[in-house]
Amino acid sequence: MTNRIFIAAAWAVFMSITTSGPALAGEFQRQISVTGEGHVATVPDMATINLGVAHQAKEAGAAMAATSKATKKVLRRLTALGIAARDMQTSRLSLNPIRANRSSSISVTSKAAGFVAHNSVQVRVRDLGELGRIMDAVIGDGANDFSGLSFSVQQPEPLMDEARQKAVANAMARAQLLTSAAGVTLGPVLSMTEQGNGRPMMMQMADARSTGVPVAAGEVTISASVLMVFAIID
Repeated sequence: MTNRIFIAAAWAVFMSITTSGPALAGEFQRQISVTGEGHVATVPDMATINLGVAHQAKEAGAAMAATSKATKKVLRRLTALGIAARDMQTSRLSLNPIRANRSSSISVTSKAAGFVAHNSVQVRVRDLGELGRIMDAVIGDGANDFSGLSFSVQQPEPLMDEARQKAVANAMARAQLLTSAAGVTLGPVLSMTEQGNGRPMMMQMADARSTGVPVAAGEVTISASVLMVFAIID
């Protein structure tokens, strides 16, 4: 009796494997993978400036002192113009020798002819109407090193969600088009993966809107990408 139960159970397992195996294999073989993209353009409401002060002198201490003095003046000006402390952050502080002999030979040594000190600050400007005036003011107060200006939005997540929805719709439409052209039927979604965590915002120049230094804000575009895998059915 025990042997009969064992044989019956083994036969049931065997039948389950032989009947489900090909179906599973077919399910995984008949697939289509597509990438969808979604883009949302909007007017920026925040700018990030990388500005700084650089001074050189014969002595290292003098170079750093002059740079520090000018930097403090620039920071006070930014505060007076309404920039919050949380929107100002030192991004680079350096002191380097200036070599009189610039020979590339490693056997040649030279005495420092002087020193140059840099102090760079990253500043977020949340009122774009004041951007040109702010840049003009800090230049007047001693900022002489600008290494970048970018535009963004303060609350990007709702726009990112909209871009994701467009990416999914784009992927589904592309999959439907491809399967229709191939003469097969599009099946259900098997997997869906977001590509990255939102692409960098791209700046498109437009008319200047500020007084002082001319600045064009234009638009920023937020992009999303999604990889979707669909089954193909008969």
